[in-house]
Amino acid sequence: MSGPRGAWARAWGKCSSWLVACAIIAVTCAMFPAAAFGQTDEIQVYDAQIENPGIWNLMIHTNFTPIGRTQPVFPDSIIANDSLNGAAEWAYGVTPWFEQGLYLPVFSLHSTNQGATINGFKIRELFVRPHAEKHKFFYGLNFEFSVNRDYWEDRTITSEIRPIIGAHLGPWDLIYNPIVDTDYTGGLGGLQYNPAGRVAYNVNDKWAVAYEEYDGFGTFHQILPLRDQFHEAWAVMDYTSRRFIDIETGVGVGWTAGSDRLTLKLMLSRDLNCRITRCP
Repeated sequence: MSGPRGAWARAWGKCSSWLVACAIIAVTCAMFPAAAFGQTDEIQVYDAQIENPGIWNLMIHTNFTPIGRTQPVFPDSIIANDSLNGAAEWAYGVTPWFEQGLYLPVFSLHSTNQGATINGFKIRELFVRPHAEKHKFFYGLNFEFSVNRDYWEDRTITSEIRPIIGAHLGPWDLIYNPIVDTDYTGGLGGLQYNPAGRVAYNVNDKWAVAYEEYDGFGTFHQILPLRDQFHEAWAVMDYTSRRFIDIETGVGVGWTAGSDRLTLKLMLSRDLNCRITRCP
């Protein structure tokens, strides 16, 4: 293969080897996380689509839990019920296969026991198959490194490794993120498995509807009993605008005692320096 596509293929091949090495190192170093599912700033399935090189994007995540768990998952942590949490996610396209991200701030606008708080920040490195939206099969790997306040997570430093696998089958998208979380305090068996999945139907090039599932099974060493696991099913709608703001919104229903009964999400995003004539 020659030309630009061949060059990108060779670059991705080299990057893939590096990513595999990073994943092995990260998993080897990862330690025992707490088997408690607290609040989150981001409720999203990654589809391996990233910003074009040189483009900045801002996404505001907002999640409201009108009917949730009424007890903290660890001492003095933010109570889920009636909480309003979110984050400002800044993204920058570095290359066609790499996007740098920063969640700053991670915040709660309201909680019944902590009020309005700044909860920390996250750094994100996202590596993907270039132009994933144009391929039938796509993949990627996301790393996140979080610095947390003690009422948001029970450890100051936590991390996420999020593989991305998916397929575009006509108007249908099938996506799975087998997420592994860690707080660096145990062993390999303590890695926590918190996968997410999405089945979407694209009505046209602007509108899509989807079913999403977010789960938390506990650690590889100790899978929790079903009632204590985290399982939420979501009905989601997406609107893609080429001129103004992209929107994703949804309603999630938990079906175990370890989940929140009802959660709402709203994600608003916009490219900050991209004109119509510059964007594909």
